Amino acid sequence: MVRPRWRHKGPRPKTIRAINTQFHSSRLLIKGHSMPATRIGKFEVHRISEFEGPFIAPDVFFPDYDPEVLNANPDMQGPSLLDPATGKLVFSFHSFVVKTGRHTILIDSCIGNHKERPTRPQFHRMQSPFMADLQAIGVWPENIDYVMCTHLHWDHVGWNTRLINGQWAPTFPNARYIMARREFEHWRGMHGRGEESPHVRAFDDSVLPVVASGQSVLVDDDYAFEDGLWFESAPGHTPGNVVIHARSNHDHAVFLGDVIHHQFQLMQPAWSTLACTDPVLSKVTRTRLIEEYAEAGTRLLPGHFPAPTAGRIVRRAGAFRYVFEGQ
Repeated sequence: MVRPRWRHKGPRPKTIRAINTQFHSSRLLIKGHSMPATRIGKFEVHRISEFEGPFIAPDVFFPDYDPEVLNANPDMQGPSLLDPATGKLVFSFHSFVVKTGRHTILIDSCIGNHKERPTRPQFHRMQSPFMADLQAIGVWPENIDYVMCTHLHWDHVGWNTRLINGQWAPTFPNARYIMARREFEHWRGMHGRGEESPHVRAFDDSVLPVVASGQSVLVDDDYAFEDGLWFESAPGHTPGNVVIHARSNHDHAVFLGDVIHHQFQLMQPAWSTLACTDPVLSKVTRTRLIEEYAEAGTRLLPGHFPAPTAGRIVRRAGAFRYVFEGQ
């Protein structure tokens, strides 16, 4: 594990002993709705999903996809992995809200409403109840203190902004938006060259407005925050991609972003995706972290695994598998 360089007030995190950590799940009753919540020590973590269901065919998403590998692993063919009606991979698009007791932090801001995404018709000019779902857990836009982005793809920055009087404005008026400097510079270059992609569109409508408002904070890939969260560089999917560690008391978990999009990549860590900027480096990073997390028993909160999302990687008969929390 990369150790962060501590830059902010407060003590440096102690060495993490992931094998002995204990995690607690609860169901919080808020406003008459049963809202699932997870605890990492004293931290309260909520998952806010904008979409969950069949998304894309595996042979499209994974350029190196081989159906024979799937045929040889029948335990990886369940409906929570591959939709039987469409043959598409099952994905979730979600954010995490972390209440530390001092701050309320949004990790990855999902897809967003009204965004122009013509090459993603499922999400083009979407209308989702994301804001109402935040309010259902007692969070209003003004309550968010920090927005932390694992990377700057379109489906991780969408709610950075919302449409107000025909202009894109920061959704969270009191928040600081924390982004890896390397990641920001990559997409600024793509935007400046006029390249066309949903990610460049998102940089224009969901990143640049928070820069213009003065709310963005560019940090190194090992940024550490005083509440017990820190970045670890995980390049490949994008140049400045990071995972976000959270530690409270003796508990530890990792917000994984897109290092692992789908459980098929545990079956074949070499399968990078069509969205990876550097497929070879993505494979190297993913393979390293899969082995590290399996060895340590690290609790994970991936960016696209469907509910219940949280779980751990285990090694069974020489193969890696994901065990969801509660199973």
